[in-house]
Amino acid sequence: MPLPAPDVPASQRLALDCRTLLDHRIGKGVCGCCGALRPRYKRLVDNIFPEDPEDGLVKANMEKLTFYALSAPEKLDRIGAYLSERLSRDVARHRYGYVCIAMEALDQLLMACHCQSINLFVESFLKMVRKLLESDKPSLQILGTNSFVKFANIEEDTPSYHRSYDFFVSRFSEMCHSSFEDPDIRTKIRMAGIKGLQGVVRKTVNDELQANIWDPQHMDKIVPSLLFNLQSGQRTESRSPSPLQASEKEKESPVELTERCFRELLGRAAYGNIKNAVTPVLMHLDNHSLWEGKTFAVRCFKIIMYSIQSQHSHLVIQQLLGHLDANSKNSATVRAGIVEVLLEAAAIAASGSVGPTVLEVFNTLLRQLRLSVDYELTGSYDGSTNIGTKIIKAHEERQLQEAVIRTIGSFANTLPTYQRSEVMLFIMGKIPVPGIHPALTSIGSGPEVTRMIQVMLLKSLVQVTAGFQTTNMLTALPSSFLEPLLSFSLTEDPELRLLVLQILLSLIDRHDNTAKFSDIRCINNMVMLLLTGYRDSGNNDTE
Repeated sequence: MPLPAPDVPASQRLALDCRTLLDHRIGKGVCGCCGALRPRYKRLVDNIFPEDPEDGLVKANMEKLTFYALSAPEKLDRIGAYLSERLSRDVARHRYGYVCIAMEALDQLLMACHCQSINLFVESFLKMVRKLLESDKPSLQILGTNSFVKFANIEEDTPSYHRSYDFFVSRFSEMCHSSFEDPDIRTKIRMAGIKGLQGVVRKTVNDELQANIWDPQHMDKIVPSLLFNLQSGQRTESRSPSPLQASEKEKESPVELTERCFRELLGRAAYGNIKNAVTPVLMHLDNHSLWEGKTFAVRCFKIIMYSIQSQHSHLVIQQLLGHLDANSKNSATVRAGIVEVLLEAAAIAASGSVGPTVLEVFNTLLRQLRLSVDYELTGSYDGSTNIGTKIIKAHEERQLQEAVIRTIGSFANTLPTYQRSEVMLFIMGKIPVPGIHPALTSIGSGPEVTRMIQVMLLKSLVQVTAGFQTTNMLTALPSSFLEPLLSFSLTEDPELRLLVLQILLSLIDRHDNTAKFSDIRCINNMVMLLLTGYRDSGNNDTE
């Protein structure tokens, strides 16, 4: 026999019993009289669940629940808490059909309600999403991720002070590294993780009240997870700044989805966040020895340079230069890989994007060039030949030197004329000229080291002066530059003299005639030319 409601008159109690009979269908397992004691929001929630979960959400009753939530927004938190309670119970009982219905109802309520009371409802929603993500069933993980992505696209009317997304960053990052046995399910889980990370970024990047998503603790999880999936692709060429239209199958691949997510993340990075976004990329390439291959590293930084705001390009270049210095005693292949990435970054950067530290860029590259010459000639990184010292491979150092010289030229081509003139003077000040500049202080200082440094720096000048145009030659090239340069034309070394001639040709050529001198060879014995009127003076090292 039903218990009487103590404070409800008999007439009202009869009305409640009648309404309960109308709201509840036979077979729901709830007595009509007892149902009258249940709050209305619970009855409305119960009514959206059919007897058979395969029938799906009861749409008519869902409309009633939505109308009730809009009419009484103060009940939203209770509706969310009750739905969360039902979902937890259904997950524990493996009633996954009802779980899907509960999440569908939550999604519809979130889309419809944007009142001030939504924060408490969102807490219940996130609690349920977390419950699904903690499940070991891939279908529930994907279901929870899809609901979270829908939530991330909602612009809330009121700020949130207490919400935390730390768990979601960690869980979605873990899903990006899924090693599920079935390859199809593994791909779906990884794609869900990528979409989840994208949702977290969208939800938090512009919310000043949230924990800063750009903090290293978050970037160190998000960026490596994206790079892990990006690396799984077989394509070696990065896309242009605006990705081309791809086939539907390609759009569904983790690689394509990852690239879009990575571009979106970088595109949202402000000036102060570039470093935190790029540092995990450098660490990932270090930890997985990806500098040597260069293909993947170049692709990553092409995406970075194309995605960030153009005025921030010099920040990426500065980080690469710092990373090159940090790897000064690493293998030549690693250093060459970093230099090749620098070369590509300079080609993408807009004119003048190297920023206010132009000379710092060239100083770092010239320092690496000089170190490489020392390593090549001494055969070790510390100048000793002790047992256990890492042996230097000369041909790898030569490849590194050529890469550095090309990079110097690439940077110079992005500079205006006045800055390029400063770079020429800067490089000339680094070249050891007998009687003009101080003696070298290299690890293995000596005649051979001096000559190698002279050759490499003059080759760098050849790259910098290529295509140089100025309206006032005297202003652009003062005597402090020309005097030491011309002094090399008097040396006995034919290679140095030839480099000086190439530099002078680049400086005075106004009509692109330099290419016509490309076939000039360095002749060690002038007698071989059979020049009329030439008399051998006994010096075979002439041109």
